[in-house]
Amino acid sequence: MPLQITGALGDPDLIRLPWETPLEDWPQHHLVDLPRGISRHVVRFARLSGKVYAIKEISERYAKREYQLLWDLARLDAPAVEPVAYVTGREEGLDAALITRHLQFSLPYRAVMSGTLRPDTLTRLLDALAVLLVRLHLNGFYWGDCSLSNTLFRRDAGAFAAYLVDAETGEMHPMISEGQRLTDIETAHTNIFGEMLDLEAGGLLHPSIDPMETAEDIVARYHRLWNEINESEIIEEVDWHRVEQRIRRLNLLGFDVAEMMVRRKVGTGRLIVRPKVVDAGHHQRRLLRLTGLDVEENQARRLLNDLDGFRVAKGLRHEDEAIVAHRWLAEVFQPTVESIPAGLRGKLEPAQLFHEILDHRWFLSEQEGGDVGLATAAKSYVDNVLVHKPDERALLPEEADQ
Repeated sequence: MPLQITGALGDPDLIRLPWETPLEDWPQHHLVDLPRGISRHVVRFARLSGKVYAIKEISERYAKREYQLLWDLARLDAPAVEPVAYVTGREEGLDAALITRHLQFSLPYRAVMSGTLRPDTLTRLLDALAVLLVRLHLNGFYWGDCSLSNTLFRRDAGAFAAYLVDAETGEMHPMISEGQRLTDIETAHTNIFGEMLDLEAGGLLHPSIDPMETAEDIVARYHRLWNEINESEIIEEVDWHRVEQRIRRLNLLGFDVAEMMVRRKVGTGRLIVRPKVVDAGHHQRRLLRLTGLDVEENQARRLLNDLDGFRVAKGLRHEDEAIVAHRWLAEVFQPTVESIPAGLRGKLEPAQLFHEILDHRWFLSEQEGGDVGLATAAKSYVDNVLVHKPDERALLPEEADQ
């Protein structure tokens, strides 16, 4: 059987990679050294035409299956890595391979840590994982092997956003069953308990973190979010502010409310309110529509807050929103990002840089007792914070030489 690459092949150079060689023996000049999570399969990152691909050796059956599942998730706009192709017909004795696009600025959970994993960082990782699992379940996806190791994390303002990176055990259904949902949660509990024990054994776990409590915590966080989204609530007809509170809680958890299903309960003067929830992304979609910036939800919320502040400060409350957004981009966002020295811009993505500069501006203004201004904050952030941060982007060799 001849070598065959099947999929949405965007880079013809993929065919010229050394597929006749086991992945673990590939020459270094084809590869990029990036943080890798724990995997039962051999995984390498290849650099081609300015792009980075993750390549995993896996049986032909599972390569085809995982490729299709990832495409199903992509069509649903679920948070998962992007499938590119799968490779079959390699030399005798070699497995097939699955190719996905490397998720830029993403890190496996072990790489998120610097030294010892602190409790507040772990809390944010667990929150992100709970949101990911709920979003997958709302889309009818049964994961089958939920764990921190099978997840990639991107910084999202002060939190993290989680992405599924390993779907080989998954199943897509029109609607997930209660049994599948509970099995996923039990698997997550078991896997995370084991991962915490591994960190503890390696001296990477803060002494205050208990592995069993952590495993139980992810279960509690998941159920709290799932119930907030799916449970009906009975309210008095005069108590409509509770409807607004419910919507705000869902927004804070990363979900938007498309509409409310309201019906009168027979024999009472009360209303049963159940939000019809769509996937996270209300702020993302608004920012993308207004500015073309495609960022994480918390980042979008923060940037929109700054845009709204710009509107008030410039006396543009009655101006068309799209015009205000264009001015904010040209007068605030772009000049701030471009003020960062070119050699440092690869440390964080632009939206995260801008978010952290806003945080730094608030910190400096508190110290000075008044607003120090964005330009001053940006310079201070570069000099005192950014220069000490590690790169979180896949920095390509030819880029480094420029």
